Amino acid sequence: MSSDPHPAARHDARLFAEVDARRDSLVRLTQDLIRIPTLNPPGRCYLEICEYLAERLAGSGFSVELIRAEGSPGDSDRWPRWNLLARREGAPGGDCVHFNSHHDVVEAGAGWTVDPFAGEVRDGRVWGRGACDMKGGLAASVIAAEAFLAACPEFRGAVEISATADEESGGYGGVAYLAERGVFSPDRVQHVIIPEPLDKDRICLGHRGVWWAEIETHGRIAHGSMPFLGDSAIRHMGAVLAEMEATLYPLLAARRTAMPVVPEGARASTLNVNSIHGGAAEPEAGYDGLPAPCVADRCRIVIDRRFLIEEDIAEVKAEVTALLERVKAGRPGFRYEIRDLFEVAPTMAPADAPVVRTTAAAIERVLGRMPAYVVSPGTYDQKHIDRIGRLSNCIAYGPGMLGLAHQPDEWVGIDDMADSAKVMALVLADLLTPA
Repeated sequence: MSSDPHPAARHDARLFAEVDARRDSLVRLTQDLIRIPTLNPPGRCYLEICEYLAERLAGSGFSVELIRAEGSPGDSDRWPRWNLLARREGAPGGDCVHFNSHHDVVEAGAGWTVDPFAGEVRDGRVWGRGACDMKGGLAASVIAAEAFLAACPEFRGAVEISATADEESGGYGGVAYLAERGVFSPDRVQHVIIPEPLDKDRICLGHRGVWWAEIETHGRIAHGSMPFLGDSAIRHMGAVLAEMEATLYPLLAARRTAMPVVPEGARASTLNVNSIHGGAAEPEAGYDGLPAPCVADRCRIVIDRRFLIEEDIAEVKAEVTALLERVKAGRPGFRYEIRDLFEVAPTMAPADAPVVRTTAAAIERVLGRMPAYVVSPGTYDQKHIDRIGRLSNCIAYGPGMLGLAHQPDEWVGIDDMADSAKVMALVLADLLTPA
């Protein structure tokens, strides 16, 4: 009887040792990435972080390309949208495994007790804006690749790492731009892992759908002392909001999905009013005079509708249009416009997809337990890989807790990053060095 380990586990000890040997490098890399303030908006330091990573990965034998998403939303000569794409080729005849991380972060905001861009290490954590979302995951994927290359130099296929722009504002200057140019086409990339912070023992299969729209009601301007001579667009919008409260919100709350969306409340359809503005434009900063007394002749809201894989986008939109028509039928003079701003269909990788099965097995070997399968309430760059790249063999898996994202005192655990790096290294070994 052979005492050899199961083929899938033949590289485990060596890979774990290689990751452990790079623990200090993992921490330093995460700190260095945090210290590059890649704020979006407006798009600061995108070139700097791509150049930093290019030098690091070139030193590990990757061929490196810096790609500017010219003409994408937000791209300008002042704030160019830069992306990094790095590839390390092995022997021919194997698959390509791609790790994609966004390098942009949201503003720091108020309430921090540490410097958000210092990368402080304390209590087994690295602190700072982007530590969790998702520079810790980016660093873990780099360490995983370096450990794999050291342990398994005779692999077949290719390893790719990308650091992409603008995920926090839709990903159109990053993954969408690359996908439109074939980077994620199934003939060149077969497996994608996005190291978003979903916890090291969970695999995120996909996300709900989203539709943003602007609704505008129209009225007639008049003197504020004689509002009966005008027609208030704000009052018309108030009727729209009242109808949403009375009919649409209860309807959406009653719908449930079979998708394993977290948290539990997001297993229902949801609607949020992102913004509202009516009447005259806001005065410029520093103006301290009183506004003019006018009846509002326009009012606008932006709605954020998150929908389920069981719902059809045409029906989602038709519900809102029907609501507006009901209001119109009961309000003399009611006029409205509705404009699409943004939409993404729900996506969910099959639970038996190769990257799902391989990652699940790796998590069990690292952590000693099977992972949970979840779906994100909000979208991330998997939407572009699926919709544009036509590649469904894609998941999100990475260190960190999603609830820390965009919060003050954001952090990522060092042990969590190291464990996630081991999982990612095992995935590479299992997919690129088959028995």
